[in-house]
Amino acid sequence: MLRRVQYETILLFGAPGSGKGTQGKILGTIPGFFHFASGDVFRSIDLDSELGKAFLEYSKRGDLVPDDLTIQLWSDHLEKIINLGRFRPESDFLVLDGIPRTVSQAEMLSGHIHVHRIYHLSCPERAKLIERMRARALKQNRFDDANEEVIRHRLKAYDNETKPVLDYYGKDVIVEIDAAQRPHKVLLDILADLAGLKPAEQLVEDE
Repeated sequence: MLRRVQYETILLFGAPGSGKGTQGKILGTIPGFFHFASGDVFRSIDLDSELGKAFLEYSKRGDLVPDDLTIQLWSDHLEKIINLGRFRPESDFLVLDGIPRTVSQAEMLSGHIHVHRIYHLSCPERAKLIERMRARALKQNRFDDANEEVIRHRLKAYDNETKPVLDYYGKDVIVEIDAAQRPHKVLLDILADLAGLKPAEQLVEDE
């Protein structure tokens, strides 16, 4: 059995409402890719627990969950997924959506993930992002996306705390994607680049 220190990783990166979850879910259906959405992990927390109550307070304000708590949840959940056989590190790319959200988180994850690509889903038109998030709130009953003031706070937090992660990883691994396109065109742009990437299992053998 092949072993490694780091997971071969692809990051889906962008502001709230840019379509990371949509693209991640599609990529996760392709053999050799496992989609891990940190938002889904947070939303699965029991809101009556102490952890759930703390998460609820951060979400209501549109604030980011503290780094140490985020990484602990990520680590615990990923371990469960590996033990269940849903994610096979020896042959799958780990497609991360919503993590790392700060430079500190990126530093904490540096010993655990080997980032090959960052697909930056860029949408400078904030009105479109707000529209998408409000529509999503209605469809999915997501309380954190319903209030425009909270949405704007989340977008500001993204600019101040999350976007600097791109500088941390550097331009060599970043692929700019126009997130204002229709979802299928965004997907085609991502797949066109992925076509030139070695399968994860070959990357492991090369180490």
